[in-house]
Amino acid sequence: MPETAAIIRAWQTRFENNLPGYLPEPSRTPPLLQKAMTYSALAGGKRIRPLFVYASGRALNLDDNKLDGIATAIELIHTYSLIHDDLPSMDDDDLRRGQPSSHRKFDEATAILAGDALQALAFEILAADPGLGAHPQEQIAIILGLARACGASGMAGGQVLDLDSLGKQISQAELEDIHAFKTGALIQISTMAPALLASAPGSQVNALSSYGQLIGLAFQVFDDLLDVIGNSDVTGKPSRADAARLKPAFPAIIGVEKSLERAHELRDSALMELTHLPGDTDTLEWLAGYAVDRDR
Repeated sequence: MPETAAIIRAWQTRFENNLPGYLPEPSRTPPLLQKAMTYSALAGGKRIRPLFVYASGRALNLDDNKLDGIATAIELIHTYSLIHDDLPSMDDDDLRRGQPSSHRKFDEATAILAGDALQALAFEILAADPGLGAHPQEQIAIILGLARACGASGMAGGQVLDLDSLGKQISQAELEDIHAFKTGALIQISTMAPALLASAPGSQVNALSSYGQLIGLAFQVFDDLLDVIGNSDVTGKPSRADAARLKPAFPAIIGVEKSLERAHELRDSALMELTHLPGDTDTLEWLAGYAVDRDR
């Protein structure tokens, strides 16, 4: 799908061009903190969560201009989570996107505070976005949705469950529950937020919610696979890190082949949800495919 790939690239370029304008001004931020925030925020990556925002907006016939603040806020939450994930007390990773992790580039305290500040900035962006401010009820719903997605009933809760599972034998269902919190919740709000902004009918909100939930899990199943079969020069992360940390992962629990089958099953179920949407779903279809075939 050459045209679809071109749209995806255009969104990535749009996001990268817009992102610096959302970061704190050096004159109003302690230099070390500003440098650490900028280092992680501008470190690149595929910008998957913003792409889900724009693609869901496209499927609802929304203008990209209305989605920039939402896309940025969600990506900054993701960036803060990566900074904290890499800390010695968490996953203890030295590399992120092929570069030294924040706590390696700076120090552990600065990394923690940079993550904290990026999380706060995400909600500041949503609260101050002039486009969202014109629709206060929808704005509140998006802020509430993101808070839940990254809090105790979402990403943070999933991190606790993930850390508690280290060295333990758990079932496939238990692992899927962990990742529904840890990874799925943030992808789910990425696909739902445009529907909330558009005050879309319940059937469309539910379709995008289910799509995000299913693709979020598919993404994590394949991420576990990449830890086993991926090339660290391509992924930008150390290989076989899960096994080294005695971390439960899909290939260890159900095997490599069944993990790939599960990822494809989740993708196929997600694609079925797109029939409920009024706009063009080509980019959501592309992202569903990418979730289970990337960064080899």
